[in-house]
This record gives sequence, structure tokens and C-alpha cells, in this order.
Amino acid sequence: MSVRFGIIGTGRITRRLVADLQSTDNVSVSAIASRTDERARWYADQYGIANAVTGYQELIDRDDVDAVYISLPPSLHKEWSIAAANASKHILCEKPLALTTDEATQIDQAAKANQVRWLDATAWLHHGRTQAIASAIADGRLGKVGHISAAVSFFQPFQSGDHRLDASLGGGCLLDLAWYAGGLIRFAAKGLPTKVFASAIDDSEIGSGVPQRVTAMLWFDDNVTATLSCGYDTATRKWFEIAGSAASVVCDDFTRPWADKPARCWIHAASGDVQQLAYEGNQEQEMILRLIGDSPLDSLQCQAIDTHRILDALAESIRLGEPVSV
Repeated sequence: MSVRFGIIGTGRITRRLVADLQSTDNVSVSAIASRTDERARWYADQYGIANAVTGYQELIDRDDVDAVYISLPPSLHKEWSIAAANASKHILCEKPLALTTDEATQIDQAAKANQVRWLDATAWLHHGRTQAIASAIADGRLGKVGHISAAVSFFQPFQSGDHRLDASLGGGCLLDLAWYAGGLIRFAAKGLPTKVFASAIDDSEIGSGVPQRVTAMLWFDDNVTATLSCGYDTATRKWFEIAGSAASVVCDDFTRPWADKPARCWIHAASGDVQQLAYEGNQEQEMILRLIGDSPLDSLQCQAIDTHRILDALAESIRLGEPVSV
């Protein structure tokens, strides 16, 4: 049975996922909604979607929509995720899941109350490479993990009216790029830090009131540490290193594989030997299939909510100018 998706929002990121939805087995896109009829119709025509809908609630209420993909500014994620859950629609919500841990928890509670499935659209978690890296940590190939580094940046990736420059819409690199870096650190550490210390740089010539670069240190139990770097004022980076006592794993494209290249990573042994590993697969399609499948989603949902806890702590540390406990 095909799962029929409705798309809420017509931002730039929508274009990428529409093709993945339309090319995933047992999935179709039945409608797309925008605030204006003209914009909804233009996008529907562009992507070959039968129904253009004016207004987000109108799409959620449709009988030909089983699940929604929410591609709106972060400030609107909680409202429309909960509305979708209350209408018994499954939810794929763009990252960050919400603005805060409290909002993310409200989404989770609404989904569980209505017995619908939800995922944040953090596709790298669903790639086969990610599972292989998790296995390398679990089976001891790296030895004892001691330090994790993650860096994600894109130099001024803005369009006119970009929500990432508006604090009221959830703008800034903390909720945007640190979602990836902080999420990677949480994934590798298998839990939350005990303490964080973060600082932010705001370039008023680019955007007002939102962080353009964030740098942070995180401390975990068992003497595990991590560093995080993200920003809109440095060249494209999407890499991490997980350093263990026996070896390290390094990846230079973890958020999304480089175009026309396989997903890859390197294991650097203490002896100096380096093993390159390459993986095929479409992480977005795997994410969609997981949402519409029947396997438990608890660990992925916990990953998302814990990532919000990390970002909340980083934001508090930036505000106070001192380390904070998580």
C-alpha cells in the first residue's frame, strides 16, 4: 500500500526531498501546501504534484494525505507537527525538530497520544555508513573513545528573506548547523554531556541577533570530551573525527555525501595504517522507508530530543558566558 505524503512549505530544501519522496518505493506525493495559491500551484507544477493547496491546515485535513513532510522555519515546527499528529498523520519534520527541548517533547507526546510515527529529517543517521561507524565504535575497533570533533559550515548560504537570519523564526547557526555537529557528537558519545561551554560570534553585517559562528567544548562521563564548530562565515565543512585509543574514524562529508562520490570514511590505526571505506545508498530514501515502516523509532527520537538538550545547553552557556551543566 502506498503512503501518500503531503508537503507543507515550499522552501529551497523542499526541492531536494520531493524527488526522494517520489522515487521511494510505496510512496507518492499527493499535495503540496503554501500560504498563497500562486506559490502552491507553481511548486505543484514544477514537481508534478497533482494538488496545490492554500493553507497548511487544509493540507493536513485532506483524505489523500497519510503523512506530512514539514519544511517550514523552525518556529513553526511545533505548531504544525502537533496539528498533523492530531489529524493522525505521520510526521517527517525538517531539522531542527523544534526550537527547544520542551517543544520537541510536546511533539513527541502528541505523536504518541495519536499513535502516529515521527522523525526529524536528519538523513545522515539513516545511511549504511552511519551504521558501520556505530559498529566500529561498539565492537572495539577504535579502542576506548576519548575525543570527538565535529565541524559543519557553509559560507553565507542565504537567499533573500532567509529565515536563518531572523531570530524570531529560529535563525542562526546554532539551531541550523550545530544540529548536525551536536547530533554527531551525541551519536558517537551514545549519550548526553555532563557540561558544555560555548561562545558565539554575531556579524551584524550579515544578520541581526543570530549567531553566525559557534564554538563549543563538551565533557562527558568516563573522561570523554568533544569539540564543536559551526558557522556561516567559513567555507563548506561537514566532517568529524572520533578518536579512540587504538584508532580514529574520520569522515569529510557526513551530513550528505559529496556529489558524484560515494559516502566514505577512513579508519586511521595507531600504526599509521589507513583504511578507506566507501558505501552506496540514498540516505533520504532510507529515512523515508524507516518512517513508513514498522520498526521502532525510539532510539532515533531519543537522539533528536537529546540533540535539543545539547543545543539548549549551548545557548544557555552562550548567554551566561560560562560553562553550564546539562
